[in-house]
Amino acid sequence: MKTIRLRPAESARDFGELAAMFTSLAHEPTTEPGLLEDYQKHQEQIFCLRAAEDEQGSLLGFTWAYLDRVGADRASFYLLVKPEARRQGVGTRLYQDLASAAASNSVNTLRVSLDDTCPECRRFAEARGYREIRHQMAMALDLEKFDGRPYDAMIARLEGEGFQFTSMEALGNTEEAQRKLYLLNDSAAATTPGSDSEHPWASFEEFQKNVCQSDWYKPAGQMVVIDTHTGAWAAMSAITRFEGADYAYNLFTGVEMAYRGRKLAQAVKTLALRYARQVLGVSTVRTHHNTLNLPMIAIDRKFGYVQTPGLYLMEKRLAE
Repeated sequence: MKTIRLRPAESARDFGELAAMFTSLAHEPTTEPGLLEDYQKHQEQIFCLRAAEDEQGSLLGFTWAYLDRVGADRASFYLLVKPEARRQGVGTRLYQDLASAAASNSVNTLRVSLDDTCPECRRFAEARGYREIRHQMAMALDLEKFDGRPYDAMIARLEGEGFQFTSMEALGNTEEAQRKLYLLNDSAAATTPGSDSEHPWASFEEFQKNVCQSDWYKPAGQMVVIDTHTGAWAAMSAITRFEGADYAYNLFTGVEMAYRGRKLAQAVKTLALRYARQVLGVSTVRTHHNTLNLPMIAIDRKFGYVQTPGLYLMEKRLAE
């Protein structure tokens, strides 16, 4: 059996290789500076960051575990092992170390996202007591094939009904606007079909830190719809282009419960896609949907999105 040594992962020593592994194995475009920024911003939440190496000091894999933003007794993690080092006990050693660290930090629930095209990854998780709680469908759109002109009349009709289509940039990206964006984002996400009423953010301060102050946050790509009759923020569609990516990513499109059924999602998402093509300069847009979010999936299929490999969200309650 391969000799496996575990040690704390170090930013200067390991982050370049870790970034490459995130990009190739987790399919998350990641650069070394971006990984370092993420580490520095969330360092207080990270409770296990370990590297596995062989007797020559070559990196075999790593774990990166962090406490949940909303529930302090819940944590999520990455466990990545290089393909050539698999089936040699590396993943088992890393997971045992992570589980011990979780227990020491009073973590009751662990979550991990796995490629839905990796049956061995799922078997590894299920053998350790994990169960699927959500399936995140991935979808991609070829912007060259998307014609937004048929939606111009829809947008004009909604404007005539008193809806203002704007962006965080146009609104000055002020703290007041950020607070309203947070309330809209949080409420729409928690009431999305299949969300189990989970709120993505613990507070406005958490949202501001992790969204508005992130390097990927583009105020011009944060499209919002305001009901000018009441001042209520009715809908949004957020899009960006991550550093190192050759595509745009539609982070979230949501509509407040009281405004659903009025085609606001289609209208505001059309504007987000135009921004991706005209400003971000990409030919592809990607996104993820909970498979139970049938209304949003139907909209994306109408736009021409096609399904691509997605993610299983797996969970284990350590007390069970």
